[in-house]
Amino acid sequence: MLRRNGLIALALFIGSCLPSMAQPIGNIYRRVNASVVVIHVKQKELRPGASRMVSVGALGSGVLISKDGKVLTAAHVVQVADAIEVEVVGGETVSATVIGSLPQMDIAMLQLASVPKSMEVAPLGDSDEVQVGDRVFVVGAPFGITHSLTVGYISARRRPTENESGIWGAEFFQTDAAVNPGNSGGPMFNMAGEVVGIVSHIISQSGGSEGLGFAVTSNTARQMLINRRPFWSGIESVYIASDLAAALNLPSRGLLIQRIAEGSPAEKLGLRPGVILAKIGEQEILLGGDLIIGAMGVDLAEDNGYEKIHDKMEKLQRGDVLSVSILRAGKREELTMPFPGR
Repeated sequence: MLRRNGLIALALFIGSCLPSMAQPIGNIYRRVNASVVVIHVKQKELRPGASRMVSVGALGSGVLISKDGKVLTAAHVVQVADAIEVEVVGGETVSATVIGSLPQMDIAMLQLASVPKSMEVAPLGDSDEVQVGDRVFVVGAPFGITHSLTVGYISARRRPTENESGIWGAEFFQTDAAVNPGNSGGPMFNMAGEVVGIVSHIISQSGGSEGLGFAVTSNTARQMLINRRPFWSGIESVYIASDLAAALNLPSRGLLIQRIAEGSPAEKLGLRPGVILAKIGEQEILLGGDLIIGAMGVDLAEDNGYEKIHDKMEKLQRGDVLSVSILRAGKREELTMPFPGR
């Protein structure tokens, strides 16, 4: 009887705690929900068996961080978008353009054509203060179901590491909050209602949430897209090196262009996307496009070549000469154009 009474007391205690735990999150969600947007994009894809690119729709999420209409999202959501429409709470839509993108860190910034009155600005928090075990929640559009809330904890912190392309990547939070297709680019909030991460990707065998979601930290986004001058190329590429370069009989390092956004600097420069869908091992890539081997007089094969190019491009002013070195049909070519600005 004593054990039974103890279990009953424990159950009553847990039951009495649940509303008090849920209520603050509900209040915070209602306060920040108007800052979250659904991003609808139109972009071109080459489907298996198709002979040409077709226009398809895709979606992701984002969050408003300034009164003048700047929205943070994931780079892979908008990098090669031909057109972008942003849907706010209540269903109103406005057009948007990409003003900065760093594909290697999977973060991007949009500029809204106008800011609907229903929107609220979300404060950007200090992700350095976030600890493993802290409670967080994610708001986004998983599978297109808009303004959905999922709750979890910071499971791990992944510090920036050098990836296989020799480029230092972003810092990520790992979370057990459910993240699914459509959440990409959406905000991760702390319990103060501050954005501490931008949802990037999941690691999953089923294609759905399995407790391994990753978000780029807010300080990475602040340092790379707000404190520095961002640039958007409109290129999706695959890094070619080592065994893959040898298999394709290509130089030791380069960026093989996959897709290019309409009206982007890449299209205006005259770069060409891939046209033949191939599978090498487990990786699907588009062949037949230009291979970028350098820019601004710097070869990608140089030590820290990517960082040197990035630094030079960051200093460009509107009207300066933008130059890109490519390999096209086995011949090296130099493409130039006036820098369009930021």
